Amino acid sequence: MPRYLVERTFQEECNLPNSNDSERDRLLFNENNVLLGVVWIHSFVSTDGKKSYCLYDAPTPEAVRRAALRNNLPVDRITEVRLLDPYLY
Repeated sequence: MPRYLVERTFQEECNLPNSNDSERDRLLFNENNVLLGVVWIHSFVSTDGKKSYCLYDAPTPEAVRRAALRNNLPVDRITEVRLLDPYLY
């Protein structure tokens, strides 16, 4: 399956859900992704909390974009990537 790097810019600092909502939010987020065949691998967040770089496995960039829309997440750019690991050399 293709892998994509998704760049996002947030108007305000990107905050994790608070503990009261986190389980419900996590389940909804994952359900939205599963419906579209999208798997979130991990993310990096800038120190100011306004940019994120998220790695996903998905069938197409459009599936990533639709999942982001369902999860109310911005998308600046989607780039198909492949792994380059220094331990393979």
